[in-house]
Amino acid sequence: MSLIKKAVIPVAGFGTRFLPATKSIPKEMMPILDKPTIHYIVQEAIDSGITDILFVTSKHKKCIEDYFDNFRELEDILEISKNYEMLNTIRDISSMANISFVRQKEQKGLGHAIYQAKTFVGSDPFCVLLGDDLICSDKKPCLKQLIDVYDEYGGSVLGVQDVDLKDVSKYGIIDGTEVCENLYEVKNLIEKPSIEEAPSNKAILGRYVISHNIFKFLEQSLVGKNGEIQLTDSILKLVSNENVYAYNFEGNRYDIGNKLGYLKAMIDYALKDDSINQELRGYLKER
Repeated sequence: MSLIKKAVIPVAGFGTRFLPATKSIPKEMMPILDKPTIHYIVQEAIDSGITDILFVTSKHKKCIEDYFDNFRELEDILEISKNYEMLNTIRDISSMANISFVRQKEQKGLGHAIYQAKTFVGSDPFCVLLGDDLICSDKKPCLKQLIDVYDEYGGSVLGVQDVDLKDVSKYGIIDGTEVCENLYEVKNLIEKPSIEEAPSNKAILGRYVISHNIFKFLEQSLVGKNGEIQLTDSILKLVSNENVYAYNFEGNRYDIGNKLGYLKAMIDYALKDDSINQELRGYLKER
């Protein structure tokens, strides 16, 4: 049984790629069918053995807190109407895990957001799931794949997949030595390199298992690209002090902060829903 039980989910960003909708609706709360995206991400963490989750949030994300809280008035209405199936669903949401929240008072980048979890993490290894990366895997949750690597090899583990060379400037890109199939020991990584700078096309995609030692490097608060505190800067320092691995995980990753990525997720999840998939297939064929 894995000792990794804690996960951090940063959700403080503004979601500017989905404005004006995200002026009032956090991008993490935009629905994929009948559940907000963040529900699926929390479910992935739970299915991977996580019991304690910390959201790093901000003042305009209170509805995320509300979603995972009790809603007695709604429960009473569902009970009176004898809608027991939905009643159980609503009750299950508020008891999915031990969920807590801390605010990132200034938007200083992903590294700064993760640093807000220092007290929550303590001396334990922990996971990070980015709130705008939805990953669907039919066999084993993406995060569980990374946790299994940590349990076998020790050391932090970065979730990666191959991306087109033209897209490397959008991601943190790793340079590593192959340990076995799909597993690499990280030697270097570059945040959003040009095609010429990129050491590979293996991009870090929203899932991490990280040693608590990351916090001593985050404390230095070095400013990286775009004037932000980059998590990749501290991971690179971690590489110089202990083993860090990258695992090419199985699963379909959707960037739900991107319009096309969001639509792809909506369609793919709908095609798996037995109540609507046949009608949707007919509609898509017709179009």
